[in-house]
Amino acid sequence: MDKVNILGVHVDMVNISQATDCIMRFLDEDKFHAVYTPNSEIIMLAYKDEKFCKLLNNADLLTADGIGVVHASKILKKPISERAAGYDIARQVLQKMNYTDHKLFLFGGKPGVAEEAKKKLLEEYTDLNIVGTRNGYFKPEEEAEIVEEINNSGADIV
Repeated sequence: MDKVNILGVHVDMVNISQATDCIMRFLDEDKFHAVYTPNSEIIMLAYKDEKFCKLLNNADLLTADGIGVVHASKILKKPISERAAGYDIARQVLQKMNYTDHKLFLFGGKPGVAEEAKKKLLEEYTDLNIVGTRNGYFKPEEEAEIVEEINNSGADIV
C-alpha cells in the first residue's frame, strides 16, 4: 500500500472499504496484526515522541482518522481519498464478521460498558460471535490474567 509521511508518521493511503478489506484479510492470517487510526492530535504527539512514532509506524495498518490528516496528505501532494475513521472501519468489519466464524472480544471502558456494547451489537449483528468482555479498569498485577483470558477466548479481534 502507498503511504504518506505526515510529520514522520507513515499513514496508509486507504479509504474505509480498503481498510476493511485489509483487516478481513488479516483475520485469515495466522499472526497478530496492529491497526491504528491516528488523527491530527495523535500525529502531533508522535512528532514530539519518537517512541510513540515508532510504535505507530510498526503497525500493519494506519488510517487517517481525521479530516486534518486528509488535508495534510493533500498539502503533501499524496492525497488520501477519504477520512477512514476507526469507528467507520469497525462498523464495516463488524458487518462482515457477522457472516463469518471470526470471534470478537470487547475490552475496555468502565465496568459494564463492554457488556452493554455486546448487548447492543448483538441487536444489530445477530450472528456476531462475541467471545468475551472485560472492562479496562485493572491493576498491573491483573494484566497477565487478562491477557490469558483474552488468549483463551480464541478471539480474532480485540
